[in-house]
Amino acid sequence: MSAPVRVILNGAPREFPAPLTFSQLIDELALGGRRLAVERNGEIVPRSRFGDARLADGDRIEVVMAVGGG
Repeated sequence: MSAPVRVILNGAPREFPAPLTFSQLIDELALGGRRLAVERNGEIVPRSRFGDARLADGDRIEVVMAVGGG
């Protein structure tokens, strides 16, 4: 069994089972199907990479959801 991956998610420390892709993270956070952007260590993670890019211990992750209004 792998050690958990420890990240800072939107400013708060969190642990997740490893290995973990960004797609799995989005599912874990119950954010699937929403319009959002993900940043890792100051760099945008393209949606096309969500399925294969994995989180690493110590990553700083920001998840931002688009909000519509009028």
